[in-house]
Amino acid sequence: MQMLTTKISRWLQLTIAVGLMALPGALHAEDCNIEKFGAKGDGQTLNSVAIQEAIDHCNQTGGGKVIFPAGRFLSGTIALKNNVTLQLQKGAVLLGSTDINDYQNLDPFTEGLGQHVGWALVVGVDLKNIGIEGEGVIDGRGSALKAQQILTDTRPEGERWGRRPFLLRLVRCEKISVSGVTLSYSAAWTSHYFQCKDVSIQKLKIISRGVAHNDGIDIDGCQNVDIKDCDIDSGDDAVCFKTTSSKMPCSHITVSGMRLKSSQGAIKMGTESMAAFEDIKISDCYIYNTGNGGIKLLSVDGARLHNVEIANITMVNVKTPILIRLGSRLSVFRKDQDTQQQTGVLENVTIKNVKAQAADTAQLMPPSGILITGVPGHPVKNLTLENIEIQLAGGGTQANAQQVVPEAIDKYPEVKTFGPIIPAYGVWARHVEGLVLNNVRFKLKSNDLRPAMICEDGKEIKISNCDIPETNGGKSIIRLTKVAGANIGNNKVLGSADAFVAVDGGVTNMQLNGNKLPAGFKNTAAY
Repeated sequence: MQMLTTKISRWLQLTIAVGLMALPGALHAEDCNIEKFGAKGDGQTLNSVAIQEAIDHCNQTGGGKVIFPAGRFLSGTIALKNNVTLQLQKGAVLLGSTDINDYQNLDPFTEGLGQHVGWALVVGVDLKNIGIEGEGVIDGRGSALKAQQILTDTRPEGERWGRRPFLLRLVRCEKISVSGVTLSYSAAWTSHYFQCKDVSIQKLKIISRGVAHNDGIDIDGCQNVDIKDCDIDSGDDAVCFKTTSSKMPCSHITVSGMRLKSSQGAIKMGTESMAAFEDIKISDCYIYNTGNGGIKLLSVDGARLHNVEIANITMVNVKTPILIRLGSRLSVFRKDQDTQQQTGVLENVTIKNVKAQAADTAQLMPPSGILITGVPGHPVKNLTLENIEIQLAGGGTQANAQQVVPEAIDKYPEVKTFGPIIPAYGVWARHVEGLVLNNVRFKLKSNDLRPAMICEDGKEIKISNCDIPETNGGKSIIRLTKVAGANIGNNKVLGSADAFVAVDGGVTNMQLNGNKLPAGFKNTAAY
């Protein structure tokens, strides 16, 4: 009986082994060094074919790692495959070709400025279990590529840039891990993730400057994304959430521990905004030397932006720390798949625990801290700003306080769209409902005759526990225009003005209580 049992056991082991060997790639997975496929790290040999052969072989033998040893490996487009991770060892550089004809576009689309884009150095389409890791570098050599491109491409730069390749582009992929590597000097967007799921991005170093449109990380209609502990120095937006298609939202996303420097926006949501942005949490980020907005939340193409929380943010030398915009540009970016939508929704957003040092020179002069606006009939709803401190240059005049801000209903959503001057130095809000300003504090380097806060066309506005710095000679500290329901209480005001609250254009159900006002106000409210 024991002998029979032993024979059956051996037979089962053999049967299982043979069955496993019959599975595609089973027991044959192996790491592939690109040099074994003919790649040369001399910085001159074009290795596109050799690297692609290594990737294909790795995929066909069960998956694994494609290893880039130390060296400078020149290449055009390479396409990832299922179950393959690129490992760039210390000293390894994947070097982008400067010949634009060495790049392919495997999934074309149109971006927010209307350019046809999608070419890339490293690309993956409809894949699972892929990654990039290691201590090496992917260098797009954007400036050198542009210099070669303009020798033969005579179009204006605003049209020409779209032909240049992204550094990394992943389309409809699942189970993605990108960690450790340095991404540098892309010729266009540095990394673009479109309709991807289960994405982990960790400990990246991104240095991408020298040409226009050098976004750092673009998350476009992706779900279940975790981004943390990255250091980004970008010529364009640093971390940007987009939905260039209406088919899949950006949802269930966390971002934390980021260090961000940008010539445009550090944290931006909605430049292209057809599908929703929802259940997104961003925290513990340091933003510095940023030229066009620290936090920018936008819905302008029909998206519902909701259930977003941003917390524990420090900003140093940032132009216009916060912009919130619901608009009606209503662009379509994949015209073969989508049609124009109705104006979207921006609601249930909380921004808290922010300490910002605004730049003395900004897009809007004199500088302003926070801009919030919907469009007529479509207010920004249930926005809470809590525990916010912003230092500003000041310098506003009485004439500045009377500035009329353009509606710009269908325009590209940028801070400068509402310039050249904002009539409030602290918070300017228009077309809002359920706006809460709690413990919002401002510091001024010089006197400013504009109101600290203005609300136009608002409902159910609450301003509480705010510290208003000393200013002298202004018409009011707060100005309300066409507001239904305002609770202004427990605020501390220094300095003097003609009135604490100036009211015009019809204001109903306003309550003032517990505010600490200095002597010198003629009225608590002026009508």
